[in-house]
Amino acid sequence: MTDNISDPSALGRRSFLGFAALAAAAPILTEADMAQAKMASQGRGVLPEDAVIINANENPLGPCKAAIDAMAAIAPMGGRYDRNGVQNAFIKSYAAQHGLKPENIAVYAGSSEPLHYTVLAFTSPTRGLVTADPSYESPVAAAAVANAPVHKVALTAAIGHDVKAMVSADPKAGVIYICNPNNPTGTITPREDILWALENKPAGSILLVDEAYIHLSDEQSVVDQVAAGKDLIILRTFSKIYGMAGIRCGVAMGRPDLLDKLQPYYQNAMPITSLAAAHASISDADLIPTRKKVIGDTRRDTLAWLKANGYQLVGDSHSNCFMIQTGRDAHGVIAALQAEKVYIGRVWPVWPKAVRISVGTPDDMAKFKVAFKKVMDAPATTASISAEPHAMAPVAAGGRTFLS
Repeated sequence: MTDNISDPSALGRRSFLGFAALAAAAPILTEADMAQAKMASQGRGVLPEDAVIINANENPLGPCKAAIDAMAAIAPMGGRYDRNGVQNAFIKSYAAQHGLKPENIAVYAGSSEPLHYTVLAFTSPTRGLVTADPSYESPVAAAAVANAPVHKVALTAAIGHDVKAMVSADPKAGVIYICNPNNPTGTITPREDILWALENKPAGSILLVDEAYIHLSDEQSVVDQVAAGKDLIILRTFSKIYGMAGIRCGVAMGRPDLLDKLQPYYQNAMPITSLAAAHASISDADLIPTRKKVIGDTRRDTLAWLKANGYQLVGDSHSNCFMIQTGRDAHGVIAALQAEKVYIGRVWPVWPKAVRISVGTPDDMAKFKVAFKKVMDAPATTASISAEPHAMAPVAAGGRTFLS
C-alpha cells in the first residue's frame, strides 16, 4: 500500500518525521473549536451568566460524583506524571468491559485527537476520505492537512449514512468515516449497514466509526468487530454521556497494528485527573442508564413540543442533538436566538436553512422553546455574517488557538 501515508517506504521518500511534526502542529478541530468560531464570527466572546448554552453537544449534568471525588483525591499528585499506573489501570478496566485486550485500546485527550490522526495515517493525495454530508467536520479538516481528496455522500431519505454509496464513492479510499449516531442529526445508521460497509469496503481502507453518542441511543455498537480483528477503528469520548467535555478523555479501539500507525503523529501525556475521572465513571454502573433516560426524556419532550407547534424536524434523533428545518436563513435564526441569550449550534452548508440544537437541562429547553417561537413568529432576518467560518482555518479566541 505504497500510496498510504502510513507506509514506511513511502514516508521515507517524503520525510515522514517532518510531515508528522507538521501534522501535529495543525489544528485539531473539536466541537469546542467550532462553537467558539461561530460565536467569534458574530462578535461574541464570554457568554452572559444567564445564557442558555446548547451549541456544542455538551452534557450539562457534568461529571458524576465518583469522577469528581476521584479527581479531588488524585489532585495532590498533580506535580508528578502518571507514576502509579493510573492509565494502565483505566485501560485494563475499559478493555475488560468491552471484551477487548489492553493492546486494543489507546487513550487520548478526547476523541478528536485519534480522529485527526487516523485520517492523517490512512489517507493521502491518492487515498481519499469518504464521509456523509452532513456529518462531523473534523475528518475533512484532517484530510486537508494530508492533501487527501474528500468525497461527501448525501444522507439517505431516512437521514442515515448511505453506506452503499459511500463504499463506491472512492475505489481507493483510505478512510470511510461513519458517525453513529450522526452529528449533527442525531440519527442512527443500523448496525447491519455498518457491517455491510466493513465487508464491502475497498481493499486497504479502514472504517472509522465514531461512537461518541452511542450510549445515548439503543443502537448496538460494532466494538465486537475490533475483537474480531477487522479493519476498523472505533472512537469513544467521555465528553457526552459522561459529562467530561472540559476534562478531556477519549478512547480509540482497534487492532494494535492499526493503532500503532497513529503514534508517530502526536500523543501527549494524559492528565492523571482525567484518567482518574474516566476510570471512576466507567465503574459507576448506574451512570449510563440514568443519564440516557434524563437526556432522552428532555429530548423527547422538546421534540414533541416542536412537532405540536408545526416545526419541521430533520430525521429521528437518538442523541443529545437534533436538527430543525427553519425555512429561512439559518444564520439569521442563530443571531436572533442569541439576542434572546440562547446559543445554538452552527450551520452545515449542505442545509443552509437548518439549525442544530443540543439538548440541555429541562430549564434550558423551556427557555429555548420560548425564544424559538418568538424568533420564528417574527419576520425572517439575515445575519450580518452570510457564511459559516471555514472549518479548515485555525480557530482563535481570546488570543490563543483552541486545540482542545
